[in-house]
Amino acid sequence: MSDQIESDLEKLLKKFALHNALKYDGKANSKAVLGKVLAEQPDLRKNIDDLRTKITEIVDEISGLSLSQQREELSKLAPEMLEARKEPEKDKELTPLQNVGDNVVMRFAPGPSGPLHIGHARAAILNDEYCRSYKGKLILRLEDTNPAKIKPEAYDMIKEDLEWLGVKYHEVVTQSDRFDFYFKHAKELLEGGHSYICTCDVEDWRSRKINKQPCKDRELPVEEQLDRWEKMHDGTYSEGEVTYIVKTDLSHPNPAVRDFIAFRIIDKPLHPRTGDKVRVYPLMNFSVALDDHLLGLTHVLRGKDHLNNTYRQGYLYDYFKWPKPEYIHYGWVSIEGTILKTSEITEKIAAGEISNWSDVRLGTFRALALRGIRSEAVRRYWLEVGTKEVDVKFSWDTLYAFNRELVDADAPRYFFVPDPVELKLTGITELEGHAPLHPEYPERGSRKVQLKSESGAPIPINIAEEDWSELKNTKLFRLKDLCNVEPKGDNTIEYKGDDTSVLKTGDVKIVQWVSGSEYIRVNLVMPEGKTIYGLGETALKSAVGKLVQLERIGYATVNEPSAVQDITKERTNEGKIDILVLYSHK
Repeated sequence: MSDQIESDLEKLLKKFALHNALKYDGKANSKAVLGKVLAEQPDLRKNIDDLRTKITEIVDEISGLSLSQQREELSKLAPEMLEARKEPEKDKELTPLQNVGDNVVMRFAPGPSGPLHIGHARAAILNDEYCRSYKGKLILRLEDTNPAKIKPEAYDMIKEDLEWLGVKYHEVVTQSDRFDFYFKHAKELLEGGHSYICTCDVEDWRSRKINKQPCKDRELPVEEQLDRWEKMHDGTYSEGEVTYIVKTDLSHPNPAVRDFIAFRIIDKPLHPRTGDKVRVYPLMNFSVALDDHLLGLTHVLRGKDHLNNTYRQGYLYDYFKWPKPEYIHYGWVSIEGTILKTSEITEKIAAGEISNWSDVRLGTFRALALRGIRSEAVRRYWLEVGTKEVDVKFSWDTLYAFNRELVDADAPRYFFVPDPVELKLTGITELEGHAPLHPEYPERGSRKVQLKSESGAPIPINIAEEDWSELKNTKLFRLKDLCNVEPKGDNTIEYKGDDTSVLKTGDVKIVQWVSGSEYIRVNLVMPEGKTIYGLGETALKSAVGKLVQLERIGYATVNEPSAVQDITKERTNEGKIDILVLYSHK
C-alpha cells in the first residue's frame, strides 16, 4: 500500500472516529466506526482484520483527546461533519381527544398528602398540554376527603410544585368545601333506592358480594335507609359500625364492580379544614364521579388501573341520568430507584432517616429541582410517553438525557478530586494551568491556576486515590490542562513538559487534579444518599447556586452547606466543608 493510500485511509478512519466520538461524549465505538467506513468503501472488507486493528488504534488515540480537541481535529479533516449543537426535540403530538364539543374541561386531582413527585407529573403535564392545545380549562382539584392522609402544608406545596412544572390551571377546587354537594346527592340516591346503609361486618359484606349474595340491609325500606343516614351524621352510629353502599349489579362478572362503599364514618383524626363539623366522608368513587360531572369535565385522563373505578362510577352517572365524560386510560408506569410513597417518606422524616421533602433520595419535584433537573426535561419525558395503553418502566437515563440537552451548553466545567491523595510535583518551581470553563465555548474564558514551589519544596498536587492506584506504576500520565508527569514512587511525580502529542498513543491517561495549597473542601451527595468527600478547585466556590459539570463525574448543583437543611446528617464528613454539591446525572 502506497504512502498516499495509507494516508487517505487514516484520514477516512479518523473522520468517522472523531464524528462518532463527538456524538457520544468523547468516546468512539469501534464497531460503529467500522460500519460507517465499510458503508462508504465496501472494498475494504477484503482486509477486514487489518482494518479492525487500525480502527481500534485510532479510536484509542481519539478517546484520549478532549471534546474541544476532537472538534478541532474534525474541523480540519471534515468540517462538513461538524454538527450544530442539537436543540431539544420538539414535543411530540398528543393523540387527539375524541368527541370535542364547544369546550374542553379537564382536571388534575392530587391528594394533599405531601408535595408532588415524578409519578404525578404524567397526569399534570398531559392534562395541561391538552387544555393548552384545545384552549380548554384545567381545574386543580385537591382531593382531601380522607383526613388521615392530609398534610396541611401540602395544599400550598402542590401549587408551588405545579408552578415549577409550568402547569397552568384556571380554577382550584377543594373537595372538603363540597361536603354539602356530596350529602345532597347521597340522600337522593337513597330516596331512589340506588343505595343502602349496611350494618354488616365488612368482611361478611365482602364475602356476600363475591358470592353474588345481597347484604341483609340491601332492600330495607327507603324510610329506614334515610333514618340510618341521619344517624350516621348525628353520632348515633360509631366509626366502623355502618357504611353507605351504592348498588350496582350483584351478578356482574367482575366482583370489583359489584356494590361499592361510598361513605364511611371517621371520628379521628379531625379534618384540618372542617374540624368536628363533619364525620361522614365520601370515598373516592363517589366524590370523584360527582365532581367530574358538577364541575363540567368533558375528558378524564387516568391510568388503566382505574378501569374498575370507571365502571363503578358509571352507575352513578346512570342513576342521575348524567352524560359521561370521555375517559382516556393510559398504561401503568413503574418507577424504580427512588422513594415516592408519601406515607413512607413521612415515616422516614419522623425517624430522622430522611432530612425533608427535598432529600436527594426522593423523586419529589423539590428534590429533582435541587439536583438541577429542569421541568422542561420532565415535561418532554411524559409527552414522549403520552397516553399509550401499554405498561412502561420509567427510565431515569432517558430523563437525564433530555436534561443533559438542556443544561450542557450552560454548565461550566470544574475539577473535583474524590478521596484525594497529595502528590509532590518535582522538576519545576512555577507552573500555570488554564482549563476552559466550557471546551466548546472558548470565548467564555478559562480557570487560571498558578502553582509555585515554596522555598524549593515540591509543589503539592491532589489527585483521586483511585487514579493514583492505577497510575503510580505507569511511565507517564497527564494532569489535565496543566502538564505531563512521571511517577517516581513515594507519592512523588516529576514534571515532563506540556507536549500534548503524547496523548496520540492512547497510552497516556488524563486525570483531574486540584492544587495542594489552594482548594475548597467538598461533600458530593449522590442520589442514593451516599456522600463522597473530596477537594475542588477554588473557582468552584464562585459557582454556588449554579449547575455545573464536574469533569469525569457528571452534572451537579453547587450549594452553601447551610442552604440545604440537614442534607448531610449522619453521613461522611471530613470536618468542616466549604461547599455542598448535589449530584444530578452524567
